[in-house]
Amino acid sequence: MNILWLQAAGCGGCTMSLLCAEDPNLFDTLSGAGLRFLWHPGLSLETGAEARAILAAAEAGEVALDILAVEGAIARGPRGTGRFQMLSGTGRSLLDWLRSLAPMAENVVAVGTCAAYGGVTTAGGNPSDAVGVHYDGAHPGGALPAGFRARSGLPVINVAGCPTHPGWVTETLLMLAAGTLGPDDLDAFGRPLFYAQHLVHHGCPKNEFYEYKASAIVPGEMGCMMENLGCIGTQAVGDCNIRPWNGEGSCTRGNYPCISCTAPEFEEPRHAFGETPKIAGIPVGLPTDMPKAWFMALASLSKAATPARIATNATADRIETPPTLRKPKGRR
Repeated sequence: MNILWLQAAGCGGCTMSLLCAEDPNLFDTLSGAGLRFLWHPGLSLETGAEARAILAAAEAGEVALDILAVEGAIARGPRGTGRFQMLSGTGRSLLDWLRSLAPMAENVVAVGTCAAYGGVTTAGGNPSDAVGVHYDGAHPGGALPAGFRARSGLPVINVAGCPTHPGWVTETLLMLAAGTLGPDDLDAFGRPLFYAQHLVHHGCPKNEFYEYKASAIVPGEMGCMMENLGCIGTQAVGDCNIRPWNGEGSCTRGNYPCISCTAPEFEEPRHAFGETPKIAGIPVGLPTDMPKAWFMALASLSKAATPARIATNATADRIETPPTLRKPKGRR
């Protein structure tokens, strides 16, 4: 199966993240499933006339276009022409190429939140009039119309994340190769459920502090970052803490708050990423998996029952009070 990869308006970070796939690596994973890059602007050897010939053959239907993968937002400016971003050497915009190639593809995959919903590329007034492949923020209808469907009948598959986890991309591609990804396997924003049915909160190493509402006050402290430091891992979809990057890394494991980078319009939360907006001292954004009244009642009880060890460690940058190990009765 052929993958044609376009890089539009973005930083290229999703490709960099994808190269972190390991055990096996990216290329062994894809080749083992019968997948190959027809062309990738950063990873393929073909360039210049060779690359243009590949694009022309895919557009004409002379070569099978099984998966069209798009990384980065699609710049529509100026005035809907898309000429703010041209595909070098072709005389045509990325917007034009996308609209021509997408109907030829068996499946279309938006790689990363910029491609999915517009992402960081659209922040700050969006001077390039950028949108996602199939969404404009949280609203269907981006560079492609809301009713677009690939030849498989699926909408654009939005593997959102900034950057997206390499496992999310490879698993999506493998499921497409196996024919096991259907419309019921996507959530309301087109994200694959295998990672979107989890919350970043699941598996977070700070969950002991969260359970007692023992909060960090400044960055670098060990406590839960929800109350003061802007963490919204209890609302954000993703299995980042269940399968960390390279088996080790995630934002909260690195003491950085989750900013819900898999969500539409995360890029402009209307407050600093590292601050928690509050009304009357109560965080505005509360966990999605329980009623707010329950959460507030449990939070009060939890704070009252916080062990001294957890309260002390929450505002420290390392463990200051370790757990006390009790000797079994009858032993000296």
